[in-house]
Amino acid sequence: MNLQQLTVFREIMRSGSISQAARNLHRTQPAISASLKTLETDLNMPLFLREGRRLVPVPEAHYLLSEASDVLDRLKTAEQNMTALRDRTEGTLRIVAMPGPSSYLLPEFISRFIADTPGVDVSLSTRSSPQVRNLVAAQQYDIGFCDSTGATDKESLFLNEEIFCNCVCALSASHPLAGRDVITTTDLDGAPMGALQSSHSTYQKTQKAFDSTGANFKVRVDAQYFLPLYNFVEAGQICAIVDVLSAVSYLHSNSPAGGIKFLPFKPDIPFGYSILTPRQRPMSYLAEEFVNQWRDWVKVQLKAWERPKSDT
Repeated sequence: MNLQQLTVFREIMRSGSISQAARNLHRTQPAISASLKTLETDLNMPLFLREGRRLVPVPEAHYLLSEASDVLDRLKTAEQNMTALRDRTEGTLRIVAMPGPSSYLLPEFISRFIADTPGVDVSLSTRSSPQVRNLVAAQQYDIGFCDSTGATDKESLFLNEEIFCNCVCALSASHPLAGRDVITTTDLDGAPMGALQSSHSTYQKTQKAFDSTGANFKVRVDAQYFLPLYNFVEAGQICAIVDVLSAVSYLHSNSPAGGIKFLPFKPDIPFGYSILTPRQRPMSYLAEEFVNQWRDWVKVQLKAWERPKSDT
């Protein structure tokens, strides 16, 4: 007994005749008759009484119709679901990201991504970058987004695509340096600064940049993430060297823009972003499409902040 036989049998039961079943299935009558005969042979029992040209189903045929309909309907549903998954119109995305992007940019992007696909469900969680790496390595999420610093012994368990940019300087719009084209360590010598906590590589790179020019890196406020520093920057209490996406997040979430200006900073302080996926579980079509679009979107944002070659 196979699916083709069940399809023919169900159509005969529904239409009441071999000729009509053949027309409905776009097949010849001999082919339909042969399929029915093979099914009865496989079952070793007749499914219809032949009364002239009329087929009268035996009681067992009604039972088989119920079972065959369940099987064929489930198969059709499976085919429809697989088509939806292939076309990325249904599915689930489990995303975990560091606080900066997950607070505004990522939700904004996800909203656009799922706008025309009501069958796509999303779970978005916020964790620190080390936690993001560990959670993706444990296959608890489909996609992770974090900074690229901080090696982990779980790196063999996830795929890591890195995107780099140079940090920018955040300062109050009323700051005396706000009219400059580029801010340097010399400009900020001894000025009160905001920074990530001293264990973060960005803090260490910023400290090194100041030291290389003999400038004093005077940290007044440190935080685990960049976004909390913007309250102090707006108040004119600190300046801060920040990553581009946190700057974009601030500008997108303040309309009209708040009281912060973001200016190029010298010397360059590189900042890397990582898009992570589990190494031991291939991405779904939906997850792959999301990663591709998110990567392209991030690159566009970073490209817009690059300094002209003449400024480097």
